[in-house]
Amino acid sequence: MASVAAAAFSALARVAPPSARSTKSPKAKARNVATRATPVVQVVAVEAPLSPQQLERVGNPIYTTLETLLPDYAYNFKIGDKVSGKVFHCDGKGAWVDIGSKAAALCPGNESSLETVRNAGQVFTVGDDYEFEIIKDDDGEGVLTLSVRKIQLEAAWERCRTMQAEDTAITGVVLSVNRGGLLVEVEHLRGFVPQSHIAIRSLNREELVGQTIPVKFLEVDEEKNRLVMSNRNASDVVAGEGLGVGDVCKGIVQAVKPYGAFVDVGGISGLLHISQISHDRIVAVENVLAPGDELKVLILSKDGERGRLSLSTKKLEPSPGDMLRNPALVFEKAEEMGRIFRERVAAAEAAAQAEEGVGGELKGMAPVAAEASEEEA
Repeated sequence: MASVAAAAFSALARVAPPSARSTKSPKAKARNVATRATPVVQVVAVEAPLSPQQLERVGNPIYTTLETLLPDYAYNFKIGDKVSGKVFHCDGKGAWVDIGSKAAALCPGNESSLETVRNAGQVFTVGDDYEFEIIKDDDGEGVLTLSVRKIQLEAAWERCRTMQAEDTAITGVVLSVNRGGLLVEVEHLRGFVPQSHIAIRSLNREELVGQTIPVKFLEVDEEKNRLVMSNRNASDVVAGEGLGVGDVCKGIVQAVKPYGAFVDVGGISGLLHISQISHDRIVAVENVLAPGDELKVLILSKDGERGRLSLSTKKLEPSPGDMLRNPALVFEKAEEMGRIFRERVAAAEAAAQAEEGVGGELKGMAPVAAEASEEEA
């Protein structure tokens, strides 16, 4: 380029050769000036040489077609957009995803799941498609930041709102205990169960940590990140579901009172009254039972609205007084004695119905009914 310009300037500055200054008449000189054409210099701009990659594209129909189609597929992504993308690589930074943008997008490890995971490789399978939400704009190199955790978090809050509206019970894991109540995890969200809404009676609440308890939602506020639940309202629905009068089940003595013992039966509290512990007379409940004792009890009655059970070990004694002399035998024979009790109750009910319908034709069943009535007492 420089040599061309220099030649041009040289041509412009060039003067006529000495032979042109010969002794011609003024008229001849005038004719020469009039007829002599003014020299024209053309300056040509020479472009820098093309790289091998550029030379490859010149005239290549594939690149020509691609350049034509790219404007139709120009995506304008923004924060909050939900996009679908294919994971093509996982490393220490997270999962690299093709979402159709100019550069690959990144889903960091801590945004890979609502659960705690060590790395993105635990969550994603290379080659599979997933849904993401854009949470951070271009980092200057064209890389967008994605999140699966945010989508799962929104879905978890929505499920909690639905369960609150439908008054549905769910189970949660106790994470910790404090003076105010329990910190419980449900749907991978942390919620609080106030002291007044804990149905489980326990002298040592720390023992509840790690255990699963039933809860219902009292308050679900995603904006304030506030989740308040009740164990008391859910106890009869979840833990007591399927329990009926006459059923035999295991329980743990939670507290001993002068009038009886409170027994936890699968998360629902039941009262084992002093009169229902044994056929033999009991002077002091603490002489027979202590907190932490494991029992098998028979359900005498069930108050669904208040979430309470009335229990009995007296009905499970093979012989009167076995709860005092041989409680292990009562535990062993509980199911058998429970079956006998239910059969006697069914016979008594059948006899009562027969008496109402036929009068005194089935009086022969009266002794059985009377025996079952005595057992109920």
